[in-house]
Amino acid sequence: MEEIQLKKVLASGGFAFKKQYGQNFINDTALLDKIAELSGADKSCEVIEIGCGAGTLTRKLAERAAFVHAYEIDKSLQPVLAQTLSGFENVEVVFKDFLKLRLDEIEKNLPEYRVAANLPYYITTPLIMMLLEHGKKCLSITAMVQREVALRLCAKAGTADYGAITANVALYGGCKKLLDVPRENFYPVPNVDSAVIRIDIEENRLGDVDKTAYRKVVQAAFSARRKTLENNLCRAFSLTRAEAAAVLEKIGADEKTRGEKLSPEDFVALTKALDGHIK
Repeated sequence: MEEIQLKKVLASGGFAFKKQYGQNFINDTALLDKIAELSGADKSCEVIEIGCGAGTLTRKLAERAAFVHAYEIDKSLQPVLAQTLSGFENVEVVFKDFLKLRLDEIEKNLPEYRVAANLPYYITTPLIMMLLEHGKKCLSITAMVQREVALRLCAKAGTADYGAITANVALYGGCKKLLDVPRENFYPVPNVDSAVIRIDIEENRLGDVDKTAYRKVVQAAFSARRKTLENNLCRAFSLTRAEAAAVLEKIGADEKTRGEKLSPEDFVALTKALDGHIK
C-alpha cells in the first residue's frame, strides 16, 4: 500500500491514533517487501506478527508464509484490517496484548515459527526477552526497533553500546542489524529513526551454562557501570575482595576490569567460576 492509500484506509475505518500504543505505521511498499523477505518467511513456516497495526506488513508476510498469526492490542483497528487483509485466507488476527499471554499456550498448536514485528518501542526489550527465554519453537525474530536499541542489541564487547541486554540476547541467538529505516518511512512520522534487526535463535548457543545464573551474573556486572567488576561481584554475591579477585583470575581478568569488557563467552566462564556463590 502506498502512503496515500494507507491514509485513506485509516480514515475510512474511522481510526484515531493512540499515543499510549506508540502507533507508527510503515507506508513504504518496497520497505515492507524487504522486511518480509529478511524475516525468512516462506511457505515452509508460519509467522507470528506482533503489533500488526494497519496490516501493511501483514499483507507482505502472508504473501510469503504458510500462515500468519497477527496480534494487535488495539481493537479499533478491526475495520482497517478487514480492508487491508481482504482476500488473504492464511491470516488470523488476534486482538490481544501479546505480552499478557502465555507463550507455551500459544505454541501448543503451532509448528516451528518465525516472528516478525514493527514493535512499539516501549515493549521492545520485554517482548524480545519473553520470546528468547520462553519460546520453544521460535526460529528467529525480525523486528523494527528504535535505531539506538538496535545498536545496543547488536553491539560488540568493549563498545559504548554494549550492555546487559546485548549479553542476555547473545545467550540465545546471534543478532544482526539488517538495515536502517529513516523516520520518514512511517505515518505519522516519529521523532526517532529506526532499524531492522534479526535474531537467529540457536539452542545452547554459548554451550552448557545455567541460563538463570548467567543472567544474574550479567545483571550484577552492569548494575553500576562506573564501578569495577570486582566491586559489583562483591556487592551482588556477598564475596570478599579476595574471593572476587580469585574468580576474576580464573577467567583471565584483573581487578580493574569492568563488565562491558567481557564478551558473552567470558560471561559464561564467569558464571561457571562463580558456581556456589550464586543464589
